[in-house]
Amino acid sequence: MHLIRRVLVCALLTSGALAALVSLDRLFPPPLARLEDLSTVVLDREGELLRAFATSEGSWRLPITPDAVDPLYLALLLAIEDRRFFFHPGVDPLALARALFQLLRYGRVISGGSTLTMQLARLLEPRPRTLSAKFLEMARALQLEWHLGKAGVLAAYLTLVPMGGNLEGVRAASLAWFGHEPRVLSPAEAALLVALPQAPTRLRPDRFPERAQAARDRVLERGRARGILDEADVRAARAAPIPRVRRPLPFHAPHLAERRARAAPAGAVVRTTVDGALQRALERLARSELDRLPPPVDLAILVVEHGSGRVRAWVGAGDWNDPHRLSKLDLVRAVRSPGSTLKPFVYGLAFDAGIAHPNTLVRDEARRFEDYSPRNFDGGFVGDVSLRTALVASLNLPAVLLAERLGPNVIAERLAAAGVQLVFARSHATAGLPLVLGGVGTRLFDLVAAYGALARDGSLRPLTDDPAAPQPEPLPLLAPESAAVLAAILAEAPRPAGVPPGTRRIAYKTGTSHRLRDGWAIGFDGGHVVGVWVGRADGAFCAVCNGPGTAAPILFRVLALLPEVPLVLPPPRDPLLGPPPPALARLAPRPLAQAPERGRGPRITFPVEGSVIVVEPGQALPLRASGGQPPYRWLVDGHPLPARARSHPLWMPDDDGFAQLRVVDAAGRSDTVTVTVARRVVQPALSPTSPSRTRPAP
Repeated sequence: MHLIRRVLVCALLTSGALAALVSLDRLFPPPLARLEDLSTVVLDREGELLRAFATSEGSWRLPITPDAVDPLYLALLLAIEDRRFFFHPGVDPLALARALFQLLRYGRVISGGSTLTMQLARLLEPRPRTLSAKFLEMARALQLEWHLGKAGVLAAYLTLVPMGGNLEGVRAASLAWFGHEPRVLSPAEAALLVALPQAPTRLRPDRFPERAQAARDRVLERGRARGILDEADVRAARAAPIPRVRRPLPFHAPHLAERRARAAPAGAVVRTTVDGALQRALERLARSELDRLPPPVDLAILVVEHGSGRVRAWVGAGDWNDPHRLSKLDLVRAVRSPGSTLKPFVYGLAFDAGIAHPNTLVRDEARRFEDYSPRNFDGGFVGDVSLRTALVASLNLPAVLLAERLGPNVIAERLAAAGVQLVFARSHATAGLPLVLGGVGTRLFDLVAAYGALARDGSLRPLTDDPAAPQPEPLPLLAPESAAVLAAILAEAPRPAGVPPGTRRIAYKTGTSHRLRDGWAIGFDGGHVVGVWVGRADGAFCAVCNGPGTAAPILFRVLALLPEVPLVLPPPRDPLLGPPPPALARLAPRPLAQAPERGRGPRITFPVEGSVIVVEPGQALPLRASGGQPPYRWLVDGHPLPARARSHPLWMPDDDGFAQLRVVDAAGRSDTVTVTVARRVVQPALSPTSPSRTRPAP
């Protein structure tokens, strides 16, 4: 009976003690706020760091787990800081007894007796070094072990341990001092990382390299004494230099990383689909291309795996830190005029609708569509031509004829339904025929997705850079036969000037927007689709910003960095191959599209077609016409001159580049010329070239 009473009393006391501990734990939970205030990190598809963001305190505090650290570092750390880490509950009685004995014997602190868990408690809740603070650290250490366990305590320590300046944790220190992840460390590197937390300010290697070296060498000697390192390892490690410069942390895909980090909670680990090695290679390529482009001309590159829609590289601007360009803007997502890059989809929709065939003949000649008179880039026309040849040469009139047959609103609706974002100048504007020549806004992001449909089976797979995002169903854009034939046609386009011939077959299309504001090149093979944009972020005239001469060579240099996957061509019995059916032998214009009556209508006598006009800023030019039935009405790029200017019309150019002048007489007959305005001397690093015959419409 007496024994039973003792057991009950012990049980009650134990229960009471446990209840008290649980109550204290709830009243005073572990202070984990610093452990929760981590740097947001953005990773590539292999888990390598693309970019990190400082914490709210301005520290670089990158999360890490023990399995991501070299075992040699962990062995040195535990041997020197906490030999019995895996055997004590957070407080090591033997270490405390040793420290107390040394204090009594020598009258000063020889070893502190703190475990890694107690050091973690001090990092989470800094206090002055007093005896009462030591007891609180011990209590917190027991609590931390209870909540986090050994693996959690070690991970927290590796994340928070100070490493000099605003560097915290082994990962930030390894990246900043050695330039690589701590997954693999040399004995010299591991020893320095063990030594730095002992006095992170006094031992900073960039400020006090001699002190840092002495501390590192002491760790190496202790590692040899504990049997972790042999004599040869120590000798080689002591000869290794101390890093004297703090390196910047990885900074890749900054535009994508910033967008993803902004959408994630603070301290999140954000994973992407980016191929880190490819991203770094394209960033180097982009910086080298900027050396050829006069500031403030910039560029953007997007690489996508078209089978999955996953983004593999995202270069939002040539160089984030370039002070001469607006490179903080993400030009992959900027809305710009697409030039001729929408033409293939107009052809494909016409093939789908059964109103055209790749070998349908069309006459490329001057035509007027009400008040719209598109021209080719060189102002000339080639006469009868097949649609296949017209697309390869990027002629304008055949594309406008197809758009007129389909209806521009139908084209815009089909593109929008497939996820291609189109932006009009006015929010409630409807699509017009100029859409096919760039009279609308869209993004490189959307164009790359659309060309991915040509590379696939005609269905557009929405792009993603999030590996965890559910994969949406592809959106129909074109029939598989039309997409395959378009891919084969675009593969016939000649390589740009300066690009050596090769066996690799690439389907690609270029585009140049009105007044040389944007140059585009978008191409694909059997595995990837690549988009390149060149222009000024402010949308101003740019002498070198054209698709064939500037963007296309960059496109081919990008594709050369990708693994080669053969381009799939249409099957031999495709209905869009061979001669067209009789009903589609020739595409005749509708009666609404009439050739301008130049013999009886007005004719512009100044300036003349194709001329280059050099004017001083603020200088006005006289406009002259003859014939037709006065009074005349003048339009510049589709905008009428003020009424007061019609009797003695004067035109004051407001920008460099192409301008389209049109005169309309009282009978509604018109004449149009295209001129180039140069208001200042431009000496670009590249000579503007224009191998394409296209002239983008306003």
